[in-house]
Amino acid sequence: MAPGHSPLPEALRQGSPVGPRLVVGTSFAGKSAIDLAQIQILAQACLQGLDAARQVVFGWQRQGQSLEDIYTQGITPCARLLGDWWCSDRLDFAMTTIASSHLQQLLHDFSGEFLQESPQAANGHSLLLMTEPGAQHSMGLFMLSEFFKRAGWLVTVAVPQDVSEFKRLFLSDWFDAVGISVSTDRHIRSLEVLLPLLRAASDNLDLQVFVGGPMAYLDPDRLQGLAARVLAEDAPATVISVTRGMPRLIDPIP
Repeated sequence: MAPGHSPLPEALRQGSPVGPRLVVGTSFAGKSAIDLAQIQILAQACLQGLDAARQVVFGWQRQGQSLEDIYTQGITPCARLLGDWWCSDRLDFAMTTIASSHLQQLLHDFSGEFLQESPQAANGHSLLLMTEPGAQHSMGLFMLSEFFKRAGWLVTVAVPQDVSEFKRLFLSDWFDAVGISVSTDRHIRSLEVLLPLLRAASDNLDLQVFVGGPMAYLDPDRLQGLAARVLAEDAPATVISVTRGMPRLIDPIP
């Protein structure tokens, strides 16, 4: 970063408020209303503190946005925006980490309310969601798990520290599907070798394996060699796609 260059976004450098006062005057017109300006407000609020970030979400709720819309149209692009600010030297690593932690805490704070928003009955399917070995971030995986839970899946979320733990978790139980979030290219080669072996060793011969995460958006071609479906979709679309790939459960005879 150049000497004397402030890492803060413009609104914070000028001391502009980023809490509900900016949100109150905004008029929403349908589900596409959380635009870039609103996403920037949330990102700036996350830099101010957790309470400021909560107030932005509360403001969106008061204006009629569902938590699903807030998650997919607000929080997800906000996480990407924070990453862009870091890559362009507008934020340093510490500030990016703090702001991202506030964003992830929002998901935990609103979890109970989100799971009660249009919940579906249990469908009998089990899912393991994992990051690649040694991943530093799991916010996207946690958000995806919330959507699967709300759709009736039994979900296990894991952040393996190394390849050995990744293998152990993969084979730790019967799963109908396994989803892997790939953030970097560090483990692509090892996953190319591991996934066919793990699928063969699984108790479920019809195990569905899919990969997603940042690499699925940034460079999906790099993932084509994996023994898994590549899904570069948002959380609701991913749930639909994976659920459609499952065999239909037979209802018990009355």
